[in-house]
Amino acid sequence: MFKTIARMFSAGKSARLAQVGARGGIFAKIMFVAAWLMFAVPAKAQLNVTISGAQQAPIPIAFPQIISDNQGIGAFLGFSYANEVRDVVLADLERSGLFRLINERSYIQEFSDIEQLPVFGDWRVLNAQVLVQSAILEEQGDELKLRFKLWDIISEKELLYEVYTSNKSGWRRLAHSMADAIYERLTGDKGYFNTIIAYISESGPSSRRVKRLALMDQDGEGHAFLTSGANLVLTPRFSPDMKYIAYLSYINNKPRVYLYNMQTQRTELLGNFPGMTFAPAFSPDSQYLLLSYAKNGVTDIYEMNLATRETKKLTSGPAIDTSPNYSPDGSKIVFNSDRGGNQQLYVMNRDGSDVQRISFRQGSRYATPIWSPRGDYIAFTRMEGNQFYLGVMYPDGTGERTLASGFYLEGPTWSPNGRVLMFYRQNRGTATRDGEKHLYSVDITGTNERMVLTPGEGSDPAWSPLL
Repeated sequence: MFKTIARMFSAGKSARLAQVGARGGIFAKIMFVAAWLMFAVPAKAQLNVTISGAQQAPIPIAFPQIISDNQGIGAFLGFSYANEVRDVVLADLERSGLFRLINERSYIQEFSDIEQLPVFGDWRVLNAQVLVQSAILEEQGDELKLRFKLWDIISEKELLYEVYTSNKSGWRRLAHSMADAIYERLTGDKGYFNTIIAYISESGPSSRRVKRLALMDQDGEGHAFLTSGANLVLTPRFSPDMKYIAYLSYINNKPRVYLYNMQTQRTELLGNFPGMTFAPAFSPDSQYLLLSYAKNGVTDIYEMNLATRETKKLTSGPAIDTSPNYSPDGSKIVFNSDRGGNQQLYVMNRDGSDVQRISFRQGSRYATPIWSPRGDYIAFTRMEGNQFYLGVMYPDGTGERTLASGFYLEGPTWSPNGRVLMFYRQNRGTATRDGEKHLYSVDITGTNERMVLTPGEGSDPAWSPLL
């Protein structure tokens, strides 16, 4: 990444009825994503409990078993939608590092009906701050109805009452939506659980490495491949409207940027550049795409109008300018360049004017910058000595902080709420074998680092918007 252009390529309170859900299988997953705008969660007022960061003690939450009629074929197979939904919600909340489940064996009150009022004293004695009360019913045919309430135990007030419906095969999406609603109501930030991750699934020896474009839910479930592995692929990026994935592919041994249509499942080459193109990034309105074009040892950044396919050159000169990324309002672009002698981060206006260097740490090289969806930080990878670091800084270059480190790591991508980063880390290998690559997530405070489980090795993650 930091020594050759080839390395750069890898950088990369009324109840509301909401329709969620997706049919099983890869094509159904894609079709659901194409229709994701059918479901939206409006913002809620913030709870009395203020969460300032993952370093604060997690909120103790009580979550009794979901009330269920437990009817239908699932019951005969020993499958309980109530148990499965609850497990997913709890896993989402726990993985965020902001919540702690109170052991259910200590619960005093039992619920038999969603309208049954909590005995608040029974929950206060357990030091619970929040109570989740819920019920799930199997409606006629293929439908599930999930109702849940959120209670503030201290003030004895109902904070939230939601009603969601889904087809039965979409129960996981239902659970992630419930976790998002709870997270948002208690933190004031949008959730990020009802999202998907595009990444590069890797397998095989280093001399015959197979890299396939893959999709999965943010918790590693619902895995599906979009490419066969016949051609090397790198650096996938979602369009904000979720219609496309842009990525680099070596089709016919020519590295170029391609566009995958999420609805039609068709792929097309972007542009007619005689050299190599790489490092794609969508504009916030999904109407434009930034990419790097390398020719004769020089790499420049171009902006393409996706409607007309017209391109505009934004940088020029003998330097290698790459890894561009828009600010959330689309007015500026951050990128890395060796124009000053080694790789550093720069910010320029969208038209390429007023280029300003923002990274100045002595003895360090920087790459893969990506703007937070909230606009408050720019994440990046940095190499210093023989170590790689994941960090964030303010858009003017001040306030630099390190969040993670390793023998080799890169490819940061933001959760849609700007609170969590995902990246990949490669372990140190041996003389005969490369180290394994795996995806990780880390809180913006640099705490709560966790491996993201994938079927095999993984790199180059890209986090989708909230579905």
